[in-house]
Formats: sequence, C-alpha cells, structure tokens
Amino acid sequence: MNKAGPIIVIEDDIDDQHLLEEIFDKLGYGNEIIYFADGNEALEFLNKTDLHPFLILSDINMPKINGFELRNKIFTNELLQTKCIPYLFFTTTATKKAVIDAYALSVQGFFVKPTTVSQLEGTLRKIIEYWQECIAPSQYD
Repeated sequence: MNKAGPIIVIEDDIDDQHLLEEIFDKLGYGNEIIYFADGNEALEFLNKTDLHPFLILSDINMPKINGFELRNKIFTNELLQTKCIPYLFFTTTATKKAVIDAYALSVQGFFVKPTTVSQLEGTLRKIIEYWQECIAPSQYD
C-alpha cells in the first residue's frame, strides 16, 4: 500500500464525483484523486499504470461491470494483489446479501454513503486516516 499514492474512485454518478471532489479538496490530503465512471476503465488503468494507488473506493451499481465483478477481477489478478490496494465499497444502499458477497471477495470495507455533506466528509476522513495508519506487507519491500 502506497500511502502517498492516488485514491481511485469508481463512481458513475457525475454529481457524486463532484461532491466527492469538493470534500477531498476540503480535507486537504495530498493524494491525487482519480475518478472512473466505469469499472472496466479502472481495471485497465490499474493493469497498465506504474502507480501504486493508496486505496480504491468503488460504487457497486455501475454500467458494464458492477463493483462485485470488478473486485473479483482485481482480487484474482496476481499483479494487483501484490500492490496491496485496499478495496472499499462506497455505495448508496446495503443489503445483507451485498455485504456478505462483498466480504466473501475480501473487501476491506463496506460503507453506505451518508446523506449529508458533513457526514460524508466525516466518513471519508475516518477512512483515509484509518488507512494512513495501517501497515501492509508491501511496506516491507
């Protein structure tokens, strides 16, 4: 895990992207935020880039491939596994089945997007600060 690396946000709703961008700007973390509206674009980027992202925040309901399919492709990709990129679902709703399915794919977190900007800001702050404190195997390379 590269704590200075970019944060990958996979979100197909452009309004949500803009809101997240405003909040990340306000929080002032030094990480670049890279947005993708579709899981295939994100997967292509992750497979081709030399960058080692800090973490991935992924919606579940997206066009082309959904968040579960994307997580499975990343989880079973040996190259991406070695990058130790935390993968978190950040979505509008949760069902028991969705949460069980997510953790079966070894996601590192499942979050329902809060309904207010201040709650969303607080949730993002907690997520980033938690992962900044975590130690990953890739830190010992």
